[in-house]
Amino acid sequence: IVLRVLDSSKVQVSLDSLGFTPEVLRTWRDLIRLPSGVILVTGPTGSGKTTTLYGSLHEINIPEANISTLEDPVEYKLPRVQQVQVNPRTNMTFAAGLRALLRQDPDIIMVGEIRDLETADMAIRAAHTGHLVFSTLHTNEAASTVVRLTHMGVEPFMIAGSVRAILAQRLLRRLCRSCRVEEKTDPALLRRLVGAEEDAGPFYSARGCDHCRQSGYFGRVGVYELMVISEPLRQKMIDNVGLSEIRAAAQAEGMITLRDDAIAKARKGVTSLDEVSRVAMVSS
Repeated sequence: IVLRVLDSSKVQVSLDSLGFTPEVLRTWRDLIRLPSGVILVTGPTGSGKTTTLYGSLHEINIPEANISTLEDPVEYKLPRVQQVQVNPRTNMTFAAGLRALLRQDPDIIMVGEIRDLETADMAIRAAHTGHLVFSTLHTNEAASTVVRLTHMGVEPFMIAGSVRAILAQRLLRRLCRSCRVEEKTDPALLRRLVGAEEDAGPFYSARGCDHCRQSGYFGRVGVYELMVISEPLRQKMIDNVGLSEIRAAAQAEGMITLRDDAIAKARKGVTSLDEVSRVAMVSS
């Protein structure tokens, strides 16, 4: 038996506590206040996508805003938000639920996950008719989300015209500050992660103590890769270019990759290079 325990005290988590860098957090806060468009959060199961979405909705949940969600399941109750749980056995799918919600003219919609072409089309249609839509996908990085949507069957020009930003994320274990130790990093590991054998440190590793129950880690922190869809990126989507070209264009515009954000946190002693290697090493 596997149980997932949901702590209702964490429902009003602040975006400030999740691990965003100040610059990315400022940009994200601007994005979630846009009047319309699709904003996607992507990552594997257990990467904190739902927490990021709930934290974002909490910030923009003002009395004047009409917010509705479609979830599978509804994990936390949000004040002043209409939350609907999907149930495929009664034909209440994400697509069917979204179609019903649009008749109620919400300002902001959160769709738990885009799983198929019908849901993707409905989300994009909602964005084109003046709604702000949040949703998630399971992809490894921000750029690959565009490719995933095209493989679902969404037309590239529809993606380009509706998606405002894609946030990829992972969760890294935080080093226990009571017992972390400065380490002399293996040159081969440094070369693989950082691209050099000699690099400014120091880096820290896990040791273990009573405070962290001998694990060396205490809590988790997010690492993020935010791809804001600029006009040049939008044109590349319309041209249906490949993953590597989209990724390169986003990085040329200043996108910080998951790996770079993770390494920056390792430099600050927040996490270890072993944890970076385990979780955040995706193509970049």
